[in-house]
Amino acid sequence: MASSLHQLPAHVPHSRSRVHVVVETPKGGRNKFAFEPDLQVFKLKGVLPEGHSFPFDFGFVPSTRAADGDPLDVLLLLSAPAFPGCVVEARLIGALEVEQRENDGQVVRNDRLLAVAADSREHDDIREITDLSKVMLREIEHFFSSYNEAHGREIKVLHRVGPARAAALLKQALISTP
Repeated sequence: MASSLHQLPAHVPHSRSRVHVVVETPKGGRNKFAFEPDLQVFKLKGVLPEGHSFPFDFGFVPSTRAADGDPLDVLLLLSAPAFPGCVVEARLIGALEVEQRENDGQVVRNDRLLAVAADSREHDDIREITDLSKVMLREIEHFFSSYNEAHGREIKVLHRVGPARAAALLKQALISTP
């Protein structure tokens, strides 16, 4: 058994299309939580400005390391908010390929996978990013932009990509676990 949420397998055993997503911050919350593997706890990392909240559950795919050094980020569509530490089986529907300009001017890739809870009845018909409305996609991109702006960073969405490219991004980010 894995000793850390970061070390869970990325893919759900016996399924080619499902991945594990560890929820850090629930939908509707203003508090940004992040898993701290050294402490084995979820730590408050910040509070969004008044009037802002996470549009969907936000977390990571375990056993991955993205270009920014953190596990690969996931925005998870789920019928109701989960809770920090909840592990959800999900289907990848796409990704936002993103460049992020840090406070020091350095530009790093910080892609965000988009996924749907595998057993969600409400989102069962969503198979790829193009199944989301254009308004919803603009609002998701606006959320990430305003979130980063509040932290002195800028993002640029390079591409909206489908599930095949999202799976390739996940494959690139996989790390071996002990």
